[in-house]
Amino acid sequence: MPLFHGSQGCTSLALVLLVRHFKEAIPLQTTALDAVATILGGAGNLEEAILNLKRRAKPKLIGICTTALVETRGEDFAGDLTNIKRDRADELAGTEIVLASTPDFEGAIEEGWAKAVTSMIERITTQGEQSRDQKKIAILPGWHVTVADIELLRETVESFGLKPVILPDISGSLDGTVPDDRWVPTTYGGTPVGEIQELGTATQCIAIGEHMRRPAELLRTQTGVPYILFQSLTGLKRADRFVSLLSRISGAPVPASIRRRRAQLQDALLDGHFHFGGKKIAIAAEPDQLYQFATFFTGMGAKITAAVTTTGTSKILQEMPVESLQVGDLGDLEELAVDADLLVTHSHGRQAAERLGIPLMRVGFPIFDRLGSQHKITSLYQGTRDLIFDVSNIFQTNQRAPCARSLDPFRKGELPR
Repeated sequence: MPLFHGSQGCTSLALVLLVRHFKEAIPLQTTALDAVATILGGAGNLEEAILNLKRRAKPKLIGICTTALVETRGEDFAGDLTNIKRDRADELAGTEIVLASTPDFEGAIEEGWAKAVTSMIERITTQGEQSRDQKKIAILPGWHVTVADIELLRETVESFGLKPVILPDISGSLDGTVPDDRWVPTTYGGTPVGEIQELGTATQCIAIGEHMRRPAELLRTQTGVPYILFQSLTGLKRADRFVSLLSRISGAPVPASIRRRRAQLQDALLDGHFHFGGKKIAIAAEPDQLYQFATFFTGMGAKITAAVTTTGTSKILQEMPVESLQVGDLGDLEELAVDADLLVTHSHGRQAAERLGIPLMRVGFPIFDRLGSQHKITSLYQGTRDLIFDVSNIFQTNQRAPCARSLDPFRKGELPR
């Protein structure tokens, strides 16, 4: 059960965006700080909210995210939570409580996501060297890895006879399914607390996205599990590296089904590269997603003429295949994308695309004016193939028809009249 420590307005904004993006019920709760609690301190509201959730929903895990309201006041959240756990130990038995500092004035989605995963590993995962399960792989996907990507990752790992433990795993809770027997007040699906506790028994950790380096390093420090970081899983070479790693860990050959997907991607590369050559692309995204799509487009022969991101602290920005990069917003993107052939960002970029007369490819969060965004695959062979088809079709649909004058064979003296 996620719990926002702040006012109702802070929670409502996040809840609306999440519901509109996923088209699913999101059990996001709030400590509902009012003016008095904001001034005098919100420890009482935090305790009351935790106890209410425990009594009514009986969650195995409560994840607390702080907001700018309480962070600005400078409260001692860790101390408050320690006191609550001590004083209410009997009532809270059987429920893990994890705290992540996530004010919206610091960082962006990537930092918040990484902090939440890091806090779960730090609080829940059993520390110390443990016996290794040679078939278990811990996977830490970044925020930009879709539900469909996670399902494909699981299927791919399992095809080698390995057992993936994915944290966090949104494929069981935000993939458009509902429980068979009854409605439940908490998030269903996901990674069980017991599996989070036993992450230290994995033989290998795979982190996806530069922002997941921190939780992967913490897991290695606490348990000794080695990690390998994939800055992106989009593209033939990166998919080859991932599949080769699984083959090496399992000692098994690459399954025929995966080899077939690779062959399909090779064919898609041949069919689609004609549509990408020389195209000008404008992208606004979080650093890791910007890197994912910038390397995809440049690998297909396009050029990134405008690149805007949310934060300048990510190490991945140093490897970005762009001439210039700006930390800014969609207003900056609109100014830089005047002569672009394609705009790549989330649904809030639709007005800029309309004003510029440029087609929009929706990626990231939020996507609220289209259905099925979480069911789009963007990783490995199959996801890269689908991206090639999607973008090629956008270019074909929006290509400019030649004017009558350009079809005149006598223009500029090409043929004698």
